[in-house]
Amino acid sequence: MKIPIYTRRRIINAINLTFSVLAMAFGLFWLFWILLTLFDKGLDGISFATFTQMTPSPGDTGGLLNAIAGSLVMVTLATLIGTPVGIMAGTYLAEFGQRGWLAPVTRFVNDILLSAPSIVIGLFVYTVYVAKVGHFSGWAGALALSLIVIPVVVRTTEDMLRLIPNSLREAAIALGAPQWKVVTLVTWRASKVGIMTGILLAVARISGETAPLLFTALNNQFWSADMNRPMANLPVVIFQFAMSPYEYWQELAWAGALLITLSVLGLNVAARIFMRKRDF
Repeated sequence: MKIPIYTRRRIINAINLTFSVLAMAFGLFWLFWILLTLFDKGLDGISFATFTQMTPSPGDTGGLLNAIAGSLVMVTLATLIGTPVGIMAGTYLAEFGQRGWLAPVTRFVNDILLSAPSIVIGLFVYTVYVAKVGHFSGWAGALALSLIVIPVVVRTTEDMLRLIPNSLREAAIALGAPQWKVVTLVTWRASKVGIMTGILLAVARISGETAPLLFTALNNQFWSADMNRPMANLPVVIFQFAMSPYEYWQELAWAGALLITLSVLGLNVAARIFMRKRDF
């Protein structure tokens, strides 16, 4: 008996939908397992001392204050350095890069940076900066992280600006607005939510990067606000403490991993909220 075409399509649709749901459930299972493990092991290491004391020496107790502060400083500086460069480059690609060879080359290089392993960027900064000055520093760490921020912001800015209807640009030009005003007062304003989302996603990405900081900022057991010296940071502290034989260090490593995960999760949630408020 021949199955009607409509029935066959419903069966195929049900099979595909079932496999899709199973695939989603498989991915969510591992995600929730990771989160539960982090909460189970990380909450034990979080206390008031975690946010008020420095990283401890072997056999001693302490916290993660200097590592948290160092990460905040370097992530903030990297964002301040990389964001303007990324926005300007993305604006050029979207608004002025329709002709010539520069725009395609820029997109190609940006795609390479976007997919490049972070350890390669760390080695690059080590070669061109750390090896030249002869010491690790917070500036080198911020520079390495900013090179990770730039391609993310470039891609997001270009994509968001390309979503703006040309009718808005044409209306502004018809009113006699110069090109720079069209960009700053029309297209940037219309796409500000999407651009901000890209910035938040870039910050979320660099918050947990360890490899670039191993070759640039390294670490510092003590409090240091000198950006020209090695600076403590959460990713490297987690890497070192997790591999140590000391149980208290391992607890702090789990606590640091939980703090980074919660911060990245919060930034991603904020980015989703911004994206829902798009009005173009």
